[in-house]
Amino acid sequence: MMKSVLLSIVLGTVIAAPAVAEDIAKQTSLGTAFSVDLAQAAVSACAADGYNVAAAVTDRAGILLALVRAEGAGAHTANAATAKAYTSASSRNPTSGMAETVQKNGAAAGLADIPGFLVLAGGVPVKVGKDTVGAIGVGGAPGGNLDEACAVKAIEKLADRLK
Repeated sequence: MMKSVLLSIVLGTVIAAPAVAEDIAKQTSLGTAFSVDLAQAAVSACAADGYNVAAAVTDRAGILLALVRAEGAGAHTANAATAKAYTSASSRNPTSGMAETVQKNGAAAGLADIPGFLVLAGGVPVKVGKDTVGAIGVGGAPGGNLDEACAVKAIEKLADRLK
């Protein structure tokens, strides 16, 4: 009798386990230490080209993990970098592509009205395989394309840590 009860409990648990697993989502996201290193790498990449910028890194949900601002960067750069990172993480796309879409397609202009979004080049998703695990935003270089280049250089520099 006791064996039957135990067997029923075990079988019930095994059968119910897949249903419970569907209720819990596991997602990979950037860690804080890596995020600080990534932001610093972007600021350093821009400094090598003579630009004083801020770099922000968010987790996959767009929540700020790290912010580094060069001493000579303008006050606005921290907010711009943070908004670009948030926009890229939220959309899972580079903000340069979004800016281009808004310019070419009037129907997409509403993207710029989403609270917290900054649809200017300089935000780049950080990916592991096809999964977006965070994003980096850079602001302060004399063009969004230059901000984006610094973000890409930082990701490439630390790519071996994204495996």
